[in-house]
Amino acid sequence: QLQLVESGGTLVQSGGSLRLSCTASGFTLDDFAIGWFRQAPGKEREGVSCISSGGSILKYADSVKGRFTISRENAKNTVYLQMNSLKPEDTADYYCARDTLRQTSWSGNIAAWGQGTQVTVGS
Repeated sequence: QLQLVESGGTLVQSGGSLRLSCTASGFTLDDFAIGWFRQAPGKEREGVSCISSGGSILKYADSVKGRFTISRENAKNTVYLQMNSLKPEDTADYYCARDTLRQTSWSGNIAAWGQGTQVTVGS
């Protein structure tokens, strides 16, 4: 059964750092592109970052460029989102998602979502 589980969310002070993890089961992670999304209270879900199946193509939302880094460790079936210089506006539930297509960069077609992990950045 295809499953994604996010972890690492917590309360952190402004300027701090967190590393979120997205651990996959039920499929071979390195076959698929993975995306990170977030949804703040009262707002729509937005894309944060994505990484291609091979790990060579990385994309970031303008709001997080230079502060967030996406990476993958296929041996651990895990994709990470390193978040530095956190701001109160980064407060949101963070979700990872798997692409539907094998061996591609992120296509935007989502096969599955994780349950989310909450990040709160105090001012």
